[in-house]
Amino acid sequence: MAERLAVDGDELSHFMKLLRTSTESLKGLRRALEDATVTGLGTDDLDCACEDFQDNWKYGADQIGEQTEDLAKIIGKSRDSYREVDKALEQALKKAGDGRGGGTR
Repeated sequence: MAERLAVDGDELSHFMKLLRTSTESLKGLRRALEDATVTGLGTDDLDCACEDFQDNWKYGADQIGEQTEDLAKIIGKSRDSYREVDKALEQALKKAGDGRGGGTR
């Protein structure tokens, strides 16, 4: 069963980095599009539709960025908790083994 319970802290750290990079990319995209204007593209209806799309895109991109950052924090806490439990388990097993004459029978 132990071989099925495995957490790779380095992989979790890499995943956190990817999530944070994605968040920064979304922020950069929002900054780049922030100054884009939608007026004069065509009819008033088209200009209005483009403005609505830009407002919705901004809201959606902001929400994705916030949730991605939150997920990165949660993964970091999980990684730290797994490491803490792993160390505690290792110490407990070592202590139990030492109490039985070095862990051998």
